[in-house]
Amino acid sequence: MESRLLDILVCPLCKGRLESLRADDELVCHADRLAFPVRDGIPVMLESEARSLDPAADA
Repeated sequence: MESRLLDILVCPLCKGRLESLRADDELVCHADRLAFPVRDGIPVMLESEARSLDPAADA
């Protein structure tokens, strides 16, 4: 993903910065502990599509 695009994208929940995890094709919001998928180079910024980074939420 272009770094220019990453500079303007924010978390849809808290409006915080996102970190790109290129290996996983995800954009991570550390404040909300969510990982948003990037599919075919397009970020999917929907809470319903995000993966929780909280291990307790997976159980």
